[in-house]
Order: sequence, then C-alpha cells, then structure tokens
Amino acid sequence: MATSTLEESYKENPQSLQHILPIDFHLIQEVPNSHLWPNINNSPINHDDKSPNVPIIDLLAPNVVELIGHACKTWGIFQVVNHGVPIEFFDEVESQARRLFALPAEQKVKVVRSTSGATGYGTARITPFFSKFMWHEGFTIMDSPLDHAKELWPHDYQEFCDVMENYQKKMKALSFQLWLLILNYLQPSQEHLMNSFEFTQALQLNSYPCCPNPNHAVGLAPHTDSLFLTILHQTNNTKGLQILKKDQGWTSIAPISNDALIVNVGDLLHILSNGEFPSVYHRVLVDQTKHRVSLAYFFGPQVDSTIVPLVSFEKNVGVVVPKYRKVKVKEYLSLKAKHLETVFSLIRS
Repeated sequence: MATSTLEESYKENPQSLQHILPIDFHLIQEVPNSHLWPNINNSPINHDDKSPNVPIIDLLAPNVVELIGHACKTWGIFQVVNHGVPIEFFDEVESQARRLFALPAEQKVKVVRSTSGATGYGTARITPFFSKFMWHEGFTIMDSPLDHAKELWPHDYQEFCDVMENYQKKMKALSFQLWLLILNYLQPSQEHLMNSFEFTQALQLNSYPCCPNPNHAVGLAPHTDSLFLTILHQTNNTKGLQILKKDQGWTSIAPISNDALIVNVGDLLHILSNGEFPSVYHRVLVDQTKHRVSLAYFFGPQVDSTIVPLVSFEKNVGVVVPKYRKVKVKEYLSLKAKHLETVFSLIRS
C-alpha cells in the first residue's frame, strides 16, 4: 500500500476559495470590517522585550537533554542558540520570502493554494474557524517549490528553489537533533523509539504587512500547531509572536538575537508525551510601521504513523494511565481540520 503524504491528507478537508485568497494589502488604506477584530486586547499583554522567563537552550551545553526536557515540560516553548546554522543563511531565506510577497497580487494569485491543496500562496488554514480574517499572507512549501516558482518567475526561479530547499534540509537536520534529545528525556531506556517514525515537513513563509490599525487586527489568530515541533525564525529581530501563559496572559516572545530560533511543542508531541508537554497556544500581532516576515518550519511523523502516548512506571503511583488513545496522524489532522480547539477532547482515553 502506498504511503500517504502530508499534502495528500489535506485533500480530504477542502476549503472554499474565499477562505484561502488574501486581500491585496498593497491597496489597503484602512482596515476593512472583514479584518477588524473588536476583542484583541481583552487579555493582559506582557510587552517585556526580553521575555526573561522563556528558556534559552544552548545546544552545546553538557546537560542539554535535561534543559530541553524541562523547557518542554514547563513552557512548551524555548529559544535555541548554538544550533549551527549561520545567520547569513536566514538573511538569504528572508530576502527570497520578501521577494515573493512584494510581487503584485495578480502575480501571487497564479500560485494560490487550491481548495483541496496544501502548498502555495494563501491565508492560514485556520481561517474558516474565525468570523474575521487575519492580517496575513502565507506561502507553504513541502519539499520542492519548483512548479510554483516557475509560475512566479519563469526565467529566474532557480535561486528561490535552491534557497528554500536548502533551508528545509538544514531545519530537518536540526529538528531531528532536537527530536532525539526530547525522546532521550521522555524515554531514555527505549532506544527503539528513535527509529520508530519516518518524518514529514512543511515550510511556511509568513508575511504580516504594515497595518493601519494594529490594535484591532490579528496576524494569526490563537491556535496550536499540529505536528511534533515548530522551528520559528522571526526575521530582523522583530517580535509579534505571543503565547498564552497561565497566570500571565498573553506574553510576547522576542528573539534574543538575530540567529536565535524559537521552538515550540505541537499537538502530536503533546499526545506522545501523554500530556506532559503542553502544546503552546499562540497568536501573532501586527505592527503599524514594520512589515514582518517570519519562517515557520513544521516537523512531524508521516501521516500513516500512529501516535501512542508514552507512559511510565512511577513510585507510589504505579503505571501511569494514558490520557489519550492511540491515534493515526492522518486521523488526527482530519479531526483538527473539523474541530480545531476541541480536538483533544475527541481522543481522550
């Protein structure tokens, strides 16, 4: 039987074109009612630029396994330094992303994501769950962007392809390194788990144009990510990402340096950890004067994989009961595409 791909799994949950095609931000002078969010600032917001409590993980630290495990358990998000990817590389990817988003709307629409597709230009997949649209445009890549790049730049597409394919290779290697460290923390005695998954990936280029009324617009509405891990690079050291932290409200996560990467736990890692690692609820705000671009790399198991919560034996407790039933990745993605925030309640054991 042929192996399903992440891209194929989205075909079963098509979306309407009105929920895919962004507005032409180049023409907008004020925020239209369709994008006006009345309740964005209801929760207290922490604007502390340094985000002092978010763990910072040095991948060269001798106790890196314990550091990452503790960060996943207490925050579900951390920043990574000494990851081995040179800062110039991020500059190249950002330059190509900005090149794409600077194209006229009539050019970008040539590569708009199809109603049953997963790659190409368009809005966030969570768009149908909200009554208002987001101040955002994106471009999703799974492996090679060649076909789309040829549409956008018929005679000058190769550099874009090379840069994006290279970036995915580097992020996949880094993701696998992080995965092994996390697995070592969760189940240090079960080495067979290290080879129990084949992996899939997706790269999302995000554009948050300058917004005339940022207090009533949202770049990305609150959500969690679906796969194991997300590696985010916020370009030019700009911030916009916020996480909802218990007892603290919405907390801004600003990169500590231009080459720092933000890593967050996704739903499938939350399930695999038997709820020990929180899947981070996050959103993105916009800015009046800065056009922000970010790079989000998603890493997880192939869609035919089955996720079984890891349970352990604890003194005075005995065997820990699984909080979730085992679930196939493809089934989980389908459930989330239909139910979004209530999806965990549907797979509780």
